[in-house]
Amino acid sequence: MNQLTGPIPAELGNLTSLVKINLQSNGLSGSLPAELGNLKNLSELILDRNKLQGPVPAENDSSFVAKIHGANDSRTSVTGLCGASQLKVVDLSYNFLVGSIPKCLEYLPSSSFQGNCLREKDAKQRPIRQCGPQPSRSHQAPSLKHHSFKDAAKHQKASKPAWLLALEIATGIMAGSLFLVAILTAFQRCRSKPAIIIPWKKSGSEKEQLMVYVDSELLKDVTKFGRQELEVSCEDFSNIIGSSPDSIVYKGTMRGGPEIAVISLCIKEQHWTGYLELYFQREVADLARLNHENVGKLLGYCRESSPFTRMLVFEYASNGTLYEHLHYGEGSQLSWTRRMRIILGIAQGLKYLHAELEPPFTISELSSSSVYLTEDFSPKLVDFESWKMILTRSEKNSGSIGNNGPACLLLNSLEKRHLDIQGNIHSFGILLLEIVSGKPPYCKDKGCLIDWARDYLELPEVMSYIVDPELKHFSYDDLIVICEVVSLCTHTDFSKRPSMKEISLMLESKIDTSVAIELKSSSLAWAELALSS
Repeated sequence: MNQLTGPIPAELGNLTSLVKINLQSNGLSGSLPAELGNLKNLSELILDRNKLQGPVPAENDSSFVAKIHGANDSRTSVTGLCGASQLKVVDLSYNFLVGSIPKCLEYLPSSSFQGNCLREKDAKQRPIRQCGPQPSRSHQAPSLKHHSFKDAAKHQKASKPAWLLALEIATGIMAGSLFLVAILTAFQRCRSKPAIIIPWKKSGSEKEQLMVYVDSELLKDVTKFGRQELEVSCEDFSNIIGSSPDSIVYKGTMRGGPEIAVISLCIKEQHWTGYLELYFQREVADLARLNHENVGKLLGYCRESSPFTRMLVFEYASNGTLYEHLHYGEGSQLSWTRRMRIILGIAQGLKYLHAELEPPFTISELSSSSVYLTEDFSPKLVDFESWKMILTRSEKNSGSIGNNGPACLLLNSLEKRHLDIQGNIHSFGILLLEIVSGKPPYCKDKGCLIDWARDYLELPEVMSYIVDPELKHFSYDDLIVICEVVSLCTHTDFSKRPSMKEISLMLESKIDTSVAIELKSSSLAWAELALSS
């Protein structure tokens, strides 16, 4: 990404010790140097997002070499990419390469060549209008071959008997009629209320089909994005900021709009059931009703069948996750007062989700990774693991249907969110401990963070051992309150755990995050205040 232009120098082929070449996202033009095949140790070749043209050089083809270097060139060392026998990672995507993929590179994933002008049956290639004329597959008299095939076709057509011609016409008429009937049938179905066929296991051996109508009004107020629009915003889905076995999270920027985080579900179309579609729509509607300054805002969703796509689009908080700042960032960025403000913001967000919504809403997996920070370090709770919730609920309920049908299952799913409140409160206690100590929730050497901290939580004389050593200044009074809340949230008896409304009130009334307190505790805070203003 250095705005390099011009052709890739063929002299790179002389640097035989090269193992990796990465020239992605520049303005490089011209053809791929066949000399790269001389690099016997080359394992990675990353040249995506340039303006490279011509075919992918494959073997030592004398006519190809002559075309590049001139007819009188006597070089024999040019082998093409087939000569680089150690190549394991290749990315030539989003250029203007033509021709076909060399057989020696067919082991690579199709994504290595997408976004080009290759002669491949791949929807990921550029539209024809963006590509120049395609080269012929053979260098030997292509025009002669073309004419010979054309003449043969004319001869064959002239020699057809009359009965065969009549049969072809009749077959064409029948096929056209069937096609017309299919279009009319599809049009009538579209006019009726949309329905999803859901497999219903009636007994251990017998299966039936149950027609379930999806409420089209459910998502009428939620913005629907097209996959192509999101693909452009997320740089061809190359800007990955997170992943799990269930989903991938991309970062992007809407044209003339905000930065976005796009969560894409990792599931094949053949595994997508009617129940999953119901839960997906319910989850989108559930997320769309959230509106609080400390909760990530759902901007919309994407639902397409070709290619199969299910995505959620959130407003992105540009300062990364709390986890990244605690464990990979500079400790000085998170002063004690700033950490207290983050804790209060998370508590207010959870209070809103648990107590101010009906039915209540819970975060699937509350942790420092689900807390995103804005430029001014204000926390936003984002339920990026909601896919896991969709899959889990569907797996538990897809085996049978109660007397009240699928509508009953959707109501049960909302009740489960209410039951998850206790899990959120326990996770909030662990999160407080992580914020104050700077230690991850689980450590290989010391085990679970809460187990390590129990020895210090209720003993004032050693309580300060919990505090992150990166912090030069902290409030002992605040620490006492935090330790008390951690103990209450992680109490083994659920009935003794307070609600988020009580927890939030306790924190807000006892913790002072005013600028005056921070300036009093640390002279360094003056510099931080000046930088933030």
